[in-house]
Amino acid sequence: MSEPSGERNPWRRVSSRVVYENPWMTVREDQVIRPDGQPGIYGFVQKGAATGVVAIDDEDRVVLVGQWRYPLERYSWEIVQGGAEPGEDPLVAIQRELAEEAGLQASHWERLGGLIQVSNCITSEEGYLYLARGLSPAEGATPDPTEELQVVRQPFAEVLARVDAGEIEDAMTVIAILRAARLRDAD
Repeated sequence: MSEPSGERNPWRRVSSRVVYENPWMTVREDQVIRPDGQPGIYGFVQKGAATGVVAIDDEDRVVLVGQWRYPLERYSWEIVQGGAEPGEDPLVAIQRELAEEAGLQASHWERLGGLIQVSNCITSEEGYLYLARGLSPAEGATPDPTEELQVVRQPFAEVLARVDAGEIEDAMTVIAILRAARLRDAD
């Protein structure tokens, strides 16, 4: 079967170089031949896998984490999220993040749909979303030194209403809550 013309790669990479790198990301700049045949550049951020969890307690409350998001210069309420180390299973990574950020562990884990392309025009980062139930305390929360977190629990219906009202804007959180709502509707 031949590849549909709309799904072929119209870009051609001529060269690539790392412009900046730190423990969380790499910024790459590629010299390319654009789809119109002209030379150009394409810069983007390479990152490992992102993970997120809709953690729901026995009272049907969602664990939310509030923190200042430096790039946006505003406060954000989100599900517990984090990054997987290279080669690390995303489920193991988000289990660690739930313990570190919220001081919780869960007895039941379920994937919330397929892979998420976080912002595919500027980053290679892909996201994995989970639903966690059967919450119980984990050994002490130890947020990253760069994080100053507030952890709250809100009824699922309120969190869904906040997503629908645009009060919760983080893409991973919005997608995860909407997927969890669909899963609940199917039950």
